[in-house]
Amino acid sequence: MRFTFLHAADLHLGSPLTGLGLKDAEVARRFASASREAFSDLVTRAIEAEVAFVVIAGDVYDGEWRDTSIGLFFNREVARLDRAGIPLYLLKGNHDAESVVTKTISLPDCVSEFPTGRAGTFRIESLKVALHGRGFPDRAVPENYALGYPDPVPGWVNIGVLHTSCDGRPGHAAYAPCTVQDLASRGYQYWALGHVHEYEELSRDPWIVYPGNLQGRSVRECGPKGAVLVDVADGHIAGTRRLALDRARWAIAAIDLTGVEAEAGALRRIEEAIAPEAAAAEGRLLALRVRLTGSTPLHRRLTADPDRIADEVQAAANRIHEDIWLERLRIETVDPHPAADDALAALDLSALLGSLEQDPQFQARAAELVATVASKLPGGIASDGPPFTSDLGALLEEARAMLVARASAGAVR
Repeated sequence: MRFTFLHAADLHLGSPLTGLGLKDAEVARRFASASREAFSDLVTRAIEAEVAFVVIAGDVYDGEWRDTSIGLFFNREVARLDRAGIPLYLLKGNHDAESVVTKTISLPDCVSEFPTGRAGTFRIESLKVALHGRGFPDRAVPENYALGYPDPVPGWVNIGVLHTSCDGRPGHAAYAPCTVQDLASRGYQYWALGHVHEYEELSRDPWIVYPGNLQGRSVRECGPKGAVLVDVADGHIAGTRRLALDRARWAIAAIDLTGVEAEAGALRRIEEAIAPEAAAAEGRLLALRVRLTGSTPLHRRLTADPDRIADEVQAAANRIHEDIWLERLRIETVDPHPAADDALAALDLSALLGSLEQDPQFQARAAELVATVASKLPGGIASDGPPFTSDLGALLEEARAMLVARASAGAVR
């Protein structure tokens, strides 16, 4: 018997994606709707592929609903699976744990939710498939759930569904921690994991797979996002196929300007670096962070007026493709002749500011000011990603570079 099922996780429907509206409200709106559009596409592709069933391994939502619209949206899309006769097996992750998402809307009959008190099993008799899973009752789960999963059903295809930081994946909280060996010891043919937002195959014997999240939400989540189609033949996993479903994409372009003396040459190099990122996005809206590095005589000009340079980079990006948005410009170049200006050398402003950055009282005051500004930003912008103060060193370095560059420009005049 041959069939295919779809494995997805980390939909994060309703993710606020705050902070994107500062430059362009329309770009922010499109990113905010991208996760919903990606899920709609997932349902469409599942129906078109005539999959036997769908598994979602946690974090359907991004937390407590502000209103019922997100629950109604999910219900509407899942109802399409129901009408197509495709079952959905759903597991609660840390973001949609019972203690977090307290509002509910009745779901179609095709939906089966794994229990949270202990691991449970759903059987599909016609396919000889057993799905084992346990959802999160609370946001934080320090226990190793995998060790309590049931024994495999002999002669059937056994699929484990788990939301976990298996082997302590970097950048992810240690929820339901386990090891690859823990999973392999259960004797299942496939583990449908969730929680990690990057696609990863941890093993092929047995298959242990993170599909990644459905839609990138920040520059920390670059590259294609989507789900996985899993092919089963004669009781064995025949292979997997990635399914890119994201509607907007994030990327980072690092451009080395070493030796570049003219701004026009720098912009040409920037365009050359952006072009392959635009091609990889395949027509999707692209949010791009640009890092300028290297030793260049342009350093003072770049750091003296970063807003103008950012506008030039945005214009260069739009010459490549109309749907590229400059998320942020990081100027990390260095001056090949830092002491060339006698007036500035005598003042040694760079060294003075450098020592000031290391002063504990100055750092504490700077952190306080940054926190105050962050708390007053509109729409909870500061809540998107790590606190602004966690990057205090980079902020101070940017300020120092700008002051030195502008002082240098003044000295030259």
